[in-house]
Amino acid sequence: MRFTLRQLELFVAACEHGSLTAAAERRHIAQSAVSSAIQTLERSLGVSLLLRHHAAGVSPTPEGARFLERARELLLTAEELDRFSADLTTEVGGPLEIGCLVTVAPVVMPRLARSFLDRYPTVELRLTEAGQDELLARLRTGAIGLALTYDLDVDPARFAHQVLVDLPPRAIVAADSPLAGRVDGVTLAELAERPLVLLDLPISGAYFLALFRAQGLEPRVAHRSPHLEVVRSLVTNGFGVSLINIEPACSTSLDGGRLVTLPLLGEHRPMRLGLASRLSRFEARTTAAFREHAVRELGGGR
Repeated sequence: MRFTLRQLELFVAACEHGSLTAAAERRHIAQSAVSSAIQTLERSLGVSLLLRHHAAGVSPTPEGARFLERARELLLTAEELDRFSADLTTEVGGPLEIGCLVTVAPVVMPRLARSFLDRYPTVELRLTEAGQDELLARLRTGAIGLALTYDLDVDPARFAHQVLVDLPPRAIVAADSPLAGRVDGVTLAELAERPLVLLDLPISGAYFLALFRAQGLEPRVAHRSPHLEVVRSLVTNGFGVSLINIEPACSTSLDGGRLVTLPLLGEHRPMRLGLASRLSRFEARTTAAFREHAVRELGGGR
């Protein structure tokens, strides 16, 4: 091999800090050591990677910019491999960062986390609730190891998504609604005749509207909210009907109104809840233990 990981680290540091001196200070080594390592790297590759600006630091050459992208990827893979090799001989434990879609979190995550910690009490579990875009951004940077979220808008070129359970759409209506007795289910056409209270999140809102439009229907959206409990309270107070995929265990809204959940008749694409992760051949043992636990608790992976 024509280079070392140490040379790559110092090259990346020099590019990120824009200065050999700053890179040396961050690594607590002499500036001459940084300069020597990068010069050796350039000689071994036969190409100039950095432009040296007198009294103004350094910047990558066009070739250096291309090399920088691959160097970062290789260092990240090396870091994953280092963690994985350490985990091979250790018990499940230590810090674990897990993300969860904000609408799913209160219904699924606390019980899942509690049962996991009962099984592995030495794990330091930290939970993050966020929207889909933020969860994927945190996965990309390594801030979280897994995200419990839906499969929509998950780029397969960047992330893996292991489906745990299908969540078909269901209608919710107030207990005093004429539809409340329709225990066998209601159609989208029937819901389209009534005001719709839309759970207006980037994924959920578009998904629910697409269900109607796939059947040539245009719902009458009367109210929108990104908060599931606000949607439920609006429904119980007669502002309209709504659609959900994740269903709280209680049939009352936070203000005490009663809700009825009804099956949605017809064939409709379910939301597929599962674990999103960065593409990697290796997974830390603690992360893998949480994945296995989620598969057991939520009904089996696919």
